Amino acid sequence: MSEKMKAIVKVKAEKNGTELMDVNMPKPDSHGVLIKIDVASICGTDVHIFNWDQWAESRIKVPLIYGHEFAGHVVEVGENVSSVGVGDYVSGECHIYCGQCIQCRTGLSHICQNMKVFGVDSDGIFAEYASIPESNVWKNNPEISPELCSIQDPLGNAVHSVFSTDVVGKDVVILGLGPIGLMTAAICEHTGSAQVFAVERFNSYRTDLAKKIGVDAVFQSTEDAEEAIKTATKGKGADVVFEMSGSLDAMQAGLKLLKAGGTMILLGVYSKPALIDLSNDIVFKYITLKGIFGRRIFDDWYKMRGLLGTPSIQKKLQTIITHRYPFEQFFDGMEAMRSGKSGKVVLTL
Repeated sequence: MSEKMKAIVKVKAEKNGTELMDVNMPKPDSHGVLIKIDVASICGTDVHIFNWDQWAESRIKVPLIYGHEFAGHVVEVGENVSSVGVGDYVSGECHIYCGQCIQCRTGLSHICQNMKVFGVDSDGIFAEYASIPESNVWKNNPEISPELCSIQDPLGNAVHSVFSTDVVGKDVVILGLGPIGLMTAAICEHTGSAQVFAVERFNSYRTDLAKKIGVDAVFQSTEDAEEAIKTATKGKGADVVFEMSGSLDAMQAGLKLLKAGGTMILLGVYSKPALIDLSNDIVFKYITLKGIFGRRIFDDWYKMRGLLGTPSIQKKLQTIITHRYPFEQFFDGMEAMRSGKSGKVVLTL
């Protein structure tokens, strides 16, 4: 095995500042697993790192191999690894949890007090090979394609969001049709929501994707959505609203779209504090407001395994994967993501 490999490295603390370069091969520690990456997917977090925005500047230490969404095969294991073997077809949970804090010990390791993220806090998977802890490895169903297995990280966010409430037979609104919003729509359609509505204000490319995966109606303004959804739900409003955009305007509009006694799920990340009418929009309406972060480790991965085994979900997710590039064309893939005229972008090694 060569001692050098190709990798995407953030080399400078500035916009762009990324290079495709030869780096040393990683070596797994005694509890680590070395993986040959077959397919990697580009995440919104990777765009933040590439653009070097305020979040990236405050969090990322360069040089860094970034990326955290992948599917691949194990080629080497550390001496203390017992649950993973050479040849296993795997993906990985990017949140490295301590296993000792109160959250980890009570089933909430996705919000571990000592959380680290590979591809953010340590080297990630935009490379020919990557080493991750054994505890973060997920064995894939060999019948599922590497493309689909590579997007389980964002799919898990959508799964966490949808299964944190009850959408069966319910009227659902999704605000924001980025890849996770589209995945949320696909899961709601698949699991028996009565009606699925979506709002995407600025991106007609993604509204077209939503129509292809079967959303009942897509709107490009919350004003149009409010009137149409009230009519379609006979005046009651949405049973569940998923806010996936990170827009404060969308979040506040979502509270208006929600029926009294409804549930609002927040996955979007907001750039500043929100001004909310707590009395009228939350207390008097008796709503449930729930924040979602990451994936429940590994509960949501088991749910994904079940979903990915169904042809209808596979077809919808393949629709959401819109761009495919060889690894060496990473910059073309990143430009597709930055343009907004894409769903998920995958890189093949």
